Amino acid sequence: MPGGRLTQQERRQIAVGLADGLAYAEIARRLGRPTSTVTREVMRNGGPTAYRADLAHHATRRRTRRRGSAASRGARPEPLPHGRDAEAVRAFEEVLTSVFMATGTPRMTARVLACLYTTDSGSLTAAELVRRLQVSPASVSKAIAFLEEQGLVRRERGEGRRERYVVDDDVWYQSMIASARSLAQVAETARQGVGILGRGTPAAARLEGAARFLDFVGESTARAAEQAREVLHTATVPAAAD
Repeated sequence: MPGGRLTQQERRQIAVGLADGLAYAEIARRLGRPTSTVTREVMRNGGPTAYRADLAHHATRRRTRRRGSAASRGARPEPLPHGRDAEAVRAFEEVLTSVFMATGTPRMTARVLACLYTTDSGSLTAAELVRRLQVSPASVSKAIAFLEEQGLVRRERGEGRRERYVVDDDVWYQSMIASARSLAQVAETARQGVGILGRGTPAAARLEGAARFLDFVGESTARAAEQAREVLHTATVPAAAD
């Protein structure tokens, strides 16, 4: 029923809709469900190309059993600030995680990033991430290493010897610049291949075309990031008094 958990039949209807190329909104309309419900269901279970109704149904049952087991052990969720609805926040974190995964981010890494973004401070220690996500320290460490490599988080020294992992307004700028540098490196490597494979040959022409394309995209990305940073930073700086 609308508002309750998705049934196995509904999940099969979602799979059919995806196979037919329907938009999430249209699938949701046919089911009588909110679009967000369908989006979250698909993205947390492999995305539109890998979604399988029966696998999604079993995965949901496993997650439900784990939550029930945690509740039976007396685990009590921390109260949320600002009167937030805990269920709504949890659902949003799942959607945000799924969106990050759709960009190619591994699931655990996406969960860590979503957790950081939905924290008012924008920073957490490894121990806090372990507690909030109910995962192993090794999983958090691996996820953080990936995010640092992509320029999506940075470290800060916290109290004592603890390090805090931070996302802030500058993180996306740094990430875009890192991406532009990576594209430039691929373009340079492609140009090296032109000489090796013989200029004018089909393979060399392909590499040369790729290098030109990546140069253009990388330079445009870096320029847009610089402009956005300047404009947005200026917009947030208080005007000087006359």
